[in-house]
Amino acid sequence: MKITDLLSSGHPFPSLEIVPPLSGITQQELLDSIRPLMEFQPRYINVTNHRDELSFIPQADGSFRREVVRSRVSPVAVCACIQANFPVEVVPHIICAGQSARKIEWLLQDFRFMGIENVMALRGDSLAGEKRFSPEPDGYSHASELVSAIREHGGFCVGVGGYPEKHFEAPNLQTDIACLKAKVDAGAHYIITQMFFDNGVFYRFVEMCRAAGITVPIIPGLKPLTTARQVELLPESFSIDIPVALTEAVRSAGNSKEEVRRIGIDWCITQCRDLLSHGVPAIHFYTMGKSGNVAEVLRAAF
Repeated sequence: MKITDLLSSGHPFPSLEIVPPLSGITQQELLDSIRPLMEFQPRYINVTNHRDELSFIPQADGSFRREVVRSRVSPVAVCACIQANFPVEVVPHIICAGQSARKIEWLLQDFRFMGIENVMALRGDSLAGEKRFSPEPDGYSHASELVSAIREHGGFCVGVGGYPEKHFEAPNLQTDIACLKAKVDAGAHYIITQMFFDNGVFYRFVEMCRAAGITVPIIPGLKPLTTARQVELLPESFSIDIPVALTEAVRSAGNSKEEVRRIGIDWCITQCRDLLSHGVPAIHFYTMGKSGNVAEVLRAAF
């Protein structure tokens, strides 16, 4: 079933996002990490895609040989595993980064063969050390180009990412929303936002999107804070703000890991209840491989 059909049901639901596990994990371990969340009936699971990494191997003559390294199980394999074991739609991410147009076409052929109807189109990250994103030869520079290419293949419901606090490369939020509208105009059917910890930021973002002429569903993305260290790491990694009240609460917990975890869960539950009261069609959870804290939020909010 297409995500747009699920969103039109009138009943808000949770969805999940998982990262393909590191190579070496068993299929059963992957399934065990997802199973505790299935009791809450998530309607779909996004499976992220990460570009292959480069390793520089020293040679006898003092030079270095560049070798592509893949450290995670492929998203296609993860999607197939989930499909075979759980009654839920899978939504693989397709990224511009590290992919030629032909490779993306092959991926779409595989997904169609697997009966997958939904994909998430993203530009992806730059290589480590790159100041600006560089596309592959015969690749795509922007997610809007990728959306257009997917639309040409037909049959897929396409989601794209939105950034309530703007993408870190955008000069301002208005410009970033104009880029988001380009993705929608290219054929995107819905938007999932980057995580945020202040619902007011999300509501202002939605208002600005609607004023810009974006009419597709906008799904808020959330992640429970789990450690004190994330107060520093999440803003650094995702260019987001952590509200003062939350940072002070975490700081007051001192060295109590359990208290910090509880603060993060309770904050996320409050966010969920407020978002649902404002009529969002769904809430997307970034699990980051941790099911326990997300399960507690779902149990309290859905």
